Amino acid sequence: MTYTGDVQVGGPADVRELPALTICKLAVGPYDNNAYLLRCAETGESLLIDAAADSDRLLALMNDQPVATIVTTHQHGDHWQALEQVTKVTGAQVVAHPLDAPGLPVPVDRTVEHGDTITVGAVILEAIHLRGHTPGSIALLYDGGEAGHHLFTGDSLFPGGVGNTQKDPERFNQLYTDVVERIFDRLPDETWVYPGHGKDTTLGVERPALPEWKARGW
Repeated sequence: MTYTGDVQVGGPADVRELPALTICKLAVGPYDNNAYLLRCAETGESLLIDAAADSDRLLALMNDQPVATIVTTHQHGDHWQALEQVTKVTGAQVVAHPLDAPGLPVPVDRTVEHGDTITVGAVILEAIHLRGHTPGSIALLYDGGEAGHHLFTGDSLFPGGVGNTQKDPERFNQLYTDVVERIFDRLPDETWVYPGHGKDTTLGVERPALPEWKARGW
């Protein structure tokens, strides 16, 4: 079956098989959060992006495979409700940006800044700091070469706009600028975007609306 990224809370994960990496997307919790389990094809090692809720379903998705790392994209509580339990079961290293790390319910083992890399087996992910939704929000980029670019954006970029900045013009301008300069100005239209809630998109679909986003201020 073809991956669409259209998942529902209580429903099955959607799975994308790339040559070097398998991506499993699961919707969990009352806020319809997306959690992403990335598994290295070469080593079998896995990394979880946002242990958002429903630890039982996340652990079942892992299927007894080794999970070495849990990355939390930002400090908002709906993205870490299952972090303590999943960490306890897996023993995984907890990773976040230093500005958001104090807001998490467990100690952070490693902090990452803009441009730092995180490995999952033989696969390398790049942290992209996107300031505005929270001070330490990060996205994770996988450059798969011929398999394309895959960007996990947390709550900083969605279909139809950037993340919520509570109508604060300064925060919006910062987030919009970071998203444009660090994502749209750098990555191709084919880049697939995996957000923290809802359906996926691509940069090519969203790029024409950038002037509209800037003009409306959200």
